[in-house]
Amino acid sequence: MINKKESVLMKNAVNGLNALVLLLFVLPQTLGAERFNVRDFGAQGDGLTLDTEAINAAVDAAAELGGGTVYFPAGVYPSFSIRLQSNIRLLLDMGATLLAAAPEDYPGLGYDVAEPNVWGDSLEYQDFGHSHWKNSLIWGIGLENIVIEGHGLIDGKGLVRHGSRKPGLGNKAIALKECRNVTIRDLRIFRAGHFAILPTGVDNMTIDNLKIDSNRDGINIDCCKNVRITNCQINTPNDDAIVLKSSFGLGYDRVTEQVTISNCHVSGYDLGSMLDGSYQTTQEAAPDKGAVTGRIKMGTESNGGFKNITISNVTFDHCRGFALESVDGALMEDISISNITMRNILDSGFFIRLGRRMRGPEGVEVGSTARIQISNVTMTGIPPRYCAMIMGIPGHPVEGVRISNVQMLVDGGAPASQAAVVVPENEEGYPDPMYFGDLPAYGFFIRHVRDLQMDNIQVQTKQADGRPAFVLDDVSDVRLSNIRSGASDKGQALVLRDVREALLLDFDDWKRRAFKEVKSQGF
Repeated sequence: MINKKESVLMKNAVNGLNALVLLLFVLPQTLGAERFNVRDFGAQGDGLTLDTEAINAAVDAAAELGGGTVYFPAGVYPSFSIRLQSNIRLLLDMGATLLAAAPEDYPGLGYDVAEPNVWGDSLEYQDFGHSHWKNSLIWGIGLENIVIEGHGLIDGKGLVRHGSRKPGLGNKAIALKECRNVTIRDLRIFRAGHFAILPTGVDNMTIDNLKIDSNRDGINIDCCKNVRITNCQINTPNDDAIVLKSSFGLGYDRVTEQVTISNCHVSGYDLGSMLDGSYQTTQEAAPDKGAVTGRIKMGTESNGGFKNITISNVTFDHCRGFALESVDGALMEDISISNITMRNILDSGFFIRLGRRMRGPEGVEVGSTARIQISNVTMTGIPPRYCAMIMGIPGHPVEGVRISNVQMLVDGGAPASQAAVVVPENEEGYPDPMYFGDLPAYGFFIRHVRDLQMDNIQVQTKQADGRPAFVLDDVSDVRLSNIRSGASDKGQALVLRDVREALLLDFDDWKRRAFKEVKSQGF
């Protein structure tokens, strides 16, 4: 017989069990109240059925409640344009693939039409890709509080790599305009069209732990402020991996500023071979006929300027090197690049260029540079037609560059006749090392520069080279200290042409040499 005390205990136990069951039933619903599973809105995820409407319905439902998570469970989701809204988080789970649909597979359907933009369409201040956002797999304009994340895959199979006004075509994986508070992280992105990620006029943005293996540009940061790009692996043999730009796409000048790029790897391996781990290098050239790309660049679009940029702890492999370019009137100042390892570099390694292409409104002055620091760099490669390049134009020198603690092992092998090459000014041309022809130095070619300091620089060649290590042309207020040129007994270490106020300290065997003015002399 059960006494009263035991009865009370049993009743309490049953009540506790019922409460636990109720809690286990309610809690998941409570936790998932702001999660909108795209399958609940009709998405099939079978790789064949077009899921555009279902995905956008989930986004709309979340937005109507003030925001939430649009969830993609495992599956393959073909889609055209996904229209983001504020306070939306797209979450691609493990095994989930968001597949950019090909218009030819779904006749009569396609991506959203590119919006009009006079600054790109008729005036052509920047190319088609930088002038439009809606013709993308994922796009948002004028939004805030956006997250795109997960351990799934965005596959841009149906995106094109070029700009086309043909309705229905899409050429970007993710495009955002005039948004703020954006996070993109943890995803894999494959063959993403012209741009994997194009934010324009976006502030407060974090991009972290992405693996991008794409057929043109990786990440283009255009007219943005407060951006962090960290822990990313980006492989782009046909175009640049990470680019900072300041175009006229918004219809006015806007500086790209307060940007940090750190702990990343960029490369120019064959398409797809970074993601599959084979790291193949059979592709020899990019579409512009130069070497495979995969680099970090500042420019080419450079109307608004670049300020307060830090790039650190980055590795390069089998790609072009750094390019810092102001050719459309931009001020480029307070730039710090440090702790960089570059292997098998296929062009100049360093390319700092001030030019006058001036693609933008009339009346804008040529740009300028100030306080650019490059330090702690190791580099191998650089084919014999190239060398590191710092170049302004007549009357507009590159200014305020500091380079320190650099070790370069270059390929070498150029003939002595190459030392006599006259490098074209190319003042109004596209800024890339390949457009300047063969270069007359194997270490550094420096022209139209003022206020330059270089310290603790070591240059070596894999094979004998007939060029001097350093050529300085129209350079003033220069200090070279603790330099090892790698020049042989028969070769020249240094050529000075129209150089003023130069000081050499511990340059090879010279403890100290000062020059007030040198018209033309080799050492």
